[in-house]
Amino acid sequence: MPASDFSHVRAWVFDLDNTLYHPAARLFDQIEVRMTAYVMTILGVDHAEANRLRVHYWETHGTTLAGLMREHQIDPAPYLDDVHDISLDHLTPDPDLAARIRSLPGRRIVYTNGCAPYAERVLAARGLSNLFDAVYGVEDADFLPKPEAQAFDRIFARDQLDPREGAMFEDDPRNLSVPHAMGMKTVHVADDPHAADHIHHHTDNLSHFLNRLQG
Repeated sequence: MPASDFSHVRAWVFDLDNTLYHPAARLFDQIEVRMTAYVMTILGVDHAEANRLRVHYWETHGTTLAGLMREHQIDPAPYLDDVHDISLDHLTPDPDLAARIRSLPGRRIVYTNGCAPYAERVLAARGLSNLFDAVYGVEDADFLPKPEAQAFDRIFARDQLDPREGAMFEDDPRNLSVPHAMGMKTVHVADDPHAADHIHHHTDNLSHFLNRLQG
């Protein structure tokens, strides 16, 4: 991977879940349990149907929240508070990753489909607090989720970020398509590579990747 691919980058955009920590922490397992329980309660369906709907909303609308809002007009705030009320005991600080992020030139932001308060908790548990210039949650995109183009437009406009000078780091390949189209460098962060025209680079170790691109 030539470091020159990133020599123009002045805006570093990081997803949160399964990107700034390894999926082995399995935080999303906890979140999915709470999502399913929330769907059961608010729609009055059994567990099997709630789980089916959760997956349907994610596949159709990008997130479970987006599906609930569009198909059932739910209030997003109580949902976000509830589903992110999870234990972070499996997260540990990562001083090496913190050092690599701190060394990046330019603006550093977190952009997640979760909520910003949850993101701040995760960053604190990973020892990554105070490294980012901004932390954006789905609420900052007016509850439009990645991978929708309007969601990226709203966040990048809010941040006054020029995508042509940006790089996006994400575990979900779907969420890299729009950044690629906007002119960003795209990095898929996952154990298994995903071959697609809209993915420039893949890594299974974010810290090592940032170390390599910094030369």
